[in-house]
Amino acid sequence: MNRPDPDPQSTRSIGIAMTVAAWIVGLGLVTLLFQGMLTHQDNPNQDLAVSLDDGREVVLKRNRMGHYVAPGRINGQPVEFLLDTGATTVSIPGHLARELGLRQGRPMRANTAAGQVTSYATRLDSVQLGGITQRDVWASINPSMDLDEVLLGMSFLKRLELTQRGDTLTLRAPEG
Repeated sequence: MNRPDPDPQSTRSIGIAMTVAAWIVGLGLVTLLFQGMLTHQDNPNQDLAVSLDDGREVVLKRNRMGHYVAPGRINGQPVEFLLDTGATTVSIPGHLARELGLRQGRPMRANTAAGQVTSYATRLDSVQLGGITQRDVWASINPSMDLDEVLLGMSFLKRLELTQRGDTLTLRAPEG
């Protein structure tokens, strides 16, 4: 039985469709690859290096913007920290404070990089960065802060020894 020759027009249409599909899949894979690279550049500390067996030391790498960003927890809930030695307290954006279920305390005037703002005092039961956990940490809720990161300020950092060498920052909690 002889089969009729395929229609050259339909063969060509199928070839074009397959080529377009291959390009779409290829572009999708390249996009995923670059997205992963950018995420790593924004936060190279997604898997924190805890260098001592007792977890009292955390080593952070600087991101492409020159900041130290790392995952952590507030009251057991995951957050992204941006270390800020210029911040007096741990400073939490208003929208994140609502998600974390934090209560606004007394209002305070604060001088920020964006000018003077009204923030609200709060206390955090626990703040965790890698293996370092501190309890009863002063913080402020800043309703006008647009960041998705929590500024990890001196109310947490003052209890640690900080050592910067090159592009790494080592945070060490005292014994006891």
